[in-house]
Amino acid sequence: MAQLAVGDPAPGFTLTDQHGSSTSLEDYRGRNVLVYFYPKADTPGCTTQACGLRDILGDIGDSAVIGMSPDKPAKQAKFDEKYGLGFPLLADEDHAVAEAYGVWGEKKNYGKTYMGIIRSAFLVAGDGRLAGVWYKISPADTPKKLLAALTP
Repeated sequence: MAQLAVGDPAPGFTLTDQHGSSTSLEDYRGRNVLVYFYPKADTPGCTTQACGLRDILGDIGDSAVIGMSPDKPAKQAKFDEKYGLGFPLLADEDHAVAEAYGVWGEKKNYGKTYMGIIRSAFLVAGDGRLAGVWYKISPADTPKKLLAALTP
């Protein structure tokens, strides 16, 4: 699968969030938005990543954060409520958006090979182009990379 690079136009999307509302990338035009992909809500790595981003929301100005996984909206809602995340968690159930961003791929775990989300994050600038691209990012590095990218 082809990977995106800084300067590329960010693939657009419209998906359902944890509250059942429709959320589009276009809704954030004119603002920076971090779009990050995580494998599964309420698992240790995904919780570390989401809570780390929640904890820096006050430090990123009018920039926004959007999380995305193949989980159903109800599971996303439980994840949000449990940790008070406070940002949209989108249900990419058919992984079409993950494929557009090049983050749906082959994974291995305990000797088993399967298809899934490759944890990655993308900073989309207000003009809709990618200002930051981080494939295979660690959960703890996601907030650090976002803060560094937003610091002039």
